[in-house]
Amino acid sequence: MPKQTYFHLSKEKQETLIAAAKKEFSRVPLHEASVANIIKSAGIPRGSFYQYFEDKEDLFYYLLNQLAEKSNRRFISVLMDKNGDLFETFIATFQFMLEVHRDQEHKNFFKNVYLNMNYKHEKTLANDVYEETQKTQYFTTIKLIDTSKLNIQDEQELHHVLKILMGVTFQNLVQLFVKEYSDEEALKNYLVQIDLLKRGLQKN
Repeated sequence: MPKQTYFHLSKEKQETLIAAAKKEFSRVPLHEASVANIIKSAGIPRGSFYQYFEDKEDLFYYLLNQLAEKSNRRFISVLMDKNGDLFETFIATFQFMLEVHRDQEHKNFFKNVYLNMNYKHEKTLANDVYEETQKTQYFTTIKLIDTSKLNIQDEQELHHVLKILMGVTFQNLVQLFVKEYSDEEALKNYLVQIDLLKRGLQKN
C-alpha cells in the first residue's frame, strides 16, 4: 500500500504517477520495470517516489489492486443488471474485458500480468469479491446472486462455483494472450466452456 504521503498529493498528481506506472508496467513485466522510467514519466524526483511507495512492487500491486476493485464494482453492477444471473454476468464481464483490451496499453499491461502470473498476482486480481470472504463486496455479491438458477446446496458450494468460474475466466484471458486469439475466437472458446459448466459434465 502507498505511504500516507501519497494520499496527501492532489488527485491530479496521484493520477499522473499512476499513469506513469501503468505505462511502464505495460512496456515490460514487473521484474523488468524501471523506477527511473516511472519517475521520468511522472516528472518527480527519485526521493519523492520513495516517500510515496516502498518500491516498484508496492506501486505495482497498488495499481493492480485499484484495477481489481474497479472490476469488482463493475461485476456487482452487471450482476444487478442481469437480475442475479451468475453465468450471464460472467459472460458480460468477459466480453467487457475483451473490449477494454482493445486499448493497447491496457492490453499490454494485463498481458504482462497474466503471462507472469504468480500467487500474489492472482490473489490481488481476485481481490474482495472472490477470495476475501470477510469483505463487504463478497457479501454484497452473494446476496445479489439468484441461487434458484444454480444446482447448489448451500453458500459454501456457491463460493466454490464463484472460484470455478473465476478460474475459467482467468485461464481464458491467459490463452487470449498466449495464443493471440481474436476477440471472436476467445469469446467462442469461453462460451463453449461456460455452456459445458451450465449443462454439467457427467451424464446421469
